[in-house]
Amino acid sequence: MMSEGVEFFDVVDRYDSVIGKATRDEVHKLGLLHRSAHLLVFNSLGQVLLQRRSFEKDTSPGMWCSSVSGHLDSGEEYDECVIREAAEEIGLELYDVPERLFKIRACEETGNEFSLVYRANSEGPFFLDEEEVSEARWFDMGELDDSKLHGHGDFSPAFVKVWSRFVEAEKRPIR
Repeated sequence: MMSEGVEFFDVVDRYDSVIGKATRDEVHKLGLLHRSAHLLVFNSLGQVLLQRRSFEKDTSPGMWCSSVSGHLDSGEEYDECVIREAAEEIGLELYDVPERLFKIRACEETGNEFSLVYRANSEGPFFLDEEEVSEARWFDMGELDDSKLHGHGDFSPAFVKVWSRFVEAEKRPIR
C-alpha cells in the first residue's frame, strides 16, 4: 500500500501473523519483521534466471538476487505479491500462482523478512524495470555452488539463503 509515494508494509510477529503496519523506512531502520516473496525462474536447460539489483536499491545494491524478489505491501498476500513483482521487475506475466517451494523464517540474512519462495518455468522474453534491475542472465547450477556464493559479495545474503535452502530441498530423496 502506498500513500503519496510512501510504501507501507505489514509488520508481523515471529509466527508471521500481522500485528501492525509501518513505512518501508521504519521497518528497515527498526529491524521490524515483515514479508517478501522470491521467485526462481528456470528455463528448459535447467538454468536459473538471476537479476542484478539496481545500484540505486537501499539493500544489496548491485548484487545478484533471485529472478524476482519484493516486499509484500500492507494488506497483500504472498501469492498476490509474487505475481505483481514478476510483472513489475522482469515483465513476466503469471496467469496462475507459481509453485510454492518453501518459506524462510525471518532472519538477519533476509533483512528480517519472512520469505515465501516460488518456482516458475519460462524462456522469456523478459522486460527489465531499470529502476529495480540493472541486468539479468541465466546461470547454470554449477555456477552457484557454495564456494562461489559465500564471501564474494556478488550475491545478496537473502539470495544465498534462498539458494542454499533450494539446493538442500532438491537433494532430498522422493518418497
